[in-house]
Amino acid sequence: MEQLEHIETLLERASTPADETARAAAHRRWASLAHPLGSLGLLETMLEDAAALTGSADLCFDKRAVLVLCADNGVVAQGVTQTGPEVTAAVARGFAAGESPVCRMAHAARCAVVPVDMGILNFPPTEGVLSCRVGNGTGDITCGPAMTRAQAEQAVLAGAALVARQAEAGVNLLATGEMGIGNTTTSAAVACALLDRPAEDFVGRGAGLSDAGLARKRVAVRRALEVNRPNPADPLDVLAKVGGFDLAGLCGVFLGGAAYRVPVLADGLISTVAALCAVRLCPGAAKAVFASHVSAEPAGRAVLDALGKQPLITAGMRLGEGTGAVASIPLWDMARAVYAESYSFDQCGVEAYQPQGEGV
Repeated sequence: MEQLEHIETLLERASTPADETARAAAHRRWASLAHPLGSLGLLETMLEDAAALTGSADLCFDKRAVLVLCADNGVVAQGVTQTGPEVTAAVARGFAAGESPVCRMAHAARCAVVPVDMGILNFPPTEGVLSCRVGNGTGDITCGPAMTRAQAEQAVLAGAALVARQAEAGVNLLATGEMGIGNTTTSAAVACALLDRPAEDFVGRGAGLSDAGLARKRVAVRRALEVNRPNPADPLDVLAKVGGFDLAGLCGVFLGGAAYRVPVLADGLISTVAALCAVRLCPGAAKAVFASHVSAEPAGRAVLDALGKQPLITAGMRLGEGTGAVASIPLWDMARAVYAESYSFDQCGVEAYQPQGEGV
């Protein structure tokens, strides 16, 4: 499968329309099954959306992977986190060893874990961690841009290339994850820029900041926005100025999902902010974005609302790593089991339900 070398080519591929014929076929399949129409709610519309994305109502999600993009963020120097950047590297090694929370959840969900180094600080080549390094961590966004625009484009294209590689290997369902100390700060800054909201609305405690730490984090986001003045009409500018390598890479993953017609499960705040960047770059990318859960971070619900997506799970999760996205995979399995294997009205000898409006 060819890899897209230019942002413009990627956006063109991602902008192809959803297949409404396939969506209609999936809808008819659901309507034929012996159950009240639409009674499985989001599980039904989710598979219809997947059919429209993939172009087929014959759905299969038997090979799945979670892409966990890892990078460090210079803003950590502002005291916005409990721990230092060395934790990013330690957790990345934990992914490779299969020991982290997402690894254990992924094992239960029959999902491969693919850790990716997008720019972990001083991180050497490590067995089990795929290297897509854009830089050795980003700059401190309170002092200047996180990265150059060229680096942002490189990261986006690297994310799309990851999807191309997975699709070529037969993966038909992708989950998104991330690891990077300080990335709730960068994602809050990107969300504030894109949605024109103040830091007080979107900056949360992340991995458990004290009141003093939360105050420093809000100051850091305000200063980053004032210093860099990201252009909300230009998502690449926003990513380059106040984002992170992980965020830009995840943006590329969602664009790649649209380009290569692979459903991509958004995780929590960081990946949904990345999805919002992708959709702002290319509205057609929305067809590949599937919300798994709503993050407990303050901006979690607002970003999903901006995307027009409804989460499958509301569980107060905020761990990251892709845990929320992976937690939703069994719901995909159960939905498909009903969709593909449940008996029809004809088979059980029951008259089919007919759509009725209110008051009928």
